Amino acid sequence: MLVRTHRSSQEVDLPGRGQPWTSFVADDAGARQLHEDGNAAHRLRVEHNREVLLIHLSDEDGKGWTVLAVDRGSREWAVAQDRVQRRAAEQAYRSLPDR
Repeated sequence: MLVRTHRSSQEVDLPGRGQPWTSFVADDAGARQLHEDGNAAHRLRVEHNREVLLIHLSDEDGKGWTVLAVDRGSREWAVAQDRVQRRAAEQAYRSLPDR
């Protein structure tokens, strides 16, 4: 598997089954935001329009945000981080080509 990070691209092996993986869960049916099971401050939200997906991931303590913007047509992507969720989303969106 090839993984690209902000520093490099490298081959990695993912941990196998039996490793202590957990999930993000919703408290209520129809909830628009998920949180890590056992850590409600660590949140995840996905929003989209016809052109772009925005994936919002809070810091473990909920005090900052990483947002991944993905162009739905080209699959080009951009990532931004900020203490304020909206600013991170705007920065990631504006970093996509042709925005």
